[in-house]
Amino acid sequence: MAWTIDYTETAARRLRKLDRQMARRIVDFLDGRIVGQENPRSTGKALTGPMLGAFWRYRGGDCRIICDIQDGALLILVVEIGNRRDVYC
Repeated sequence: MAWTIDYTETAARRLRKLDRQMARRIVDFLDGRIVGQENPRSTGKALTGPMLGAFWRYRGGDCRIICDIQDGALLILVVEIGNRRDVYC
């Protein structure tokens, strides 16, 4: 079972704005540790709240990666990427 990673327009724009080293670390983390897993939820943490219950977060240093995991399509949709103090606003 192979998961695929896709980025929303906002997440792709934020990834491009990060410095190259941090952007590379995030992409390597997603491609290396998340895509190959049978259950990507085992690495992440579920967000809580009435509006955020469907989203999962992954931590990479000070950056947070907010994703929507779609089981039917085997797709991990990256919704938001950013510093932990800014990404939850």
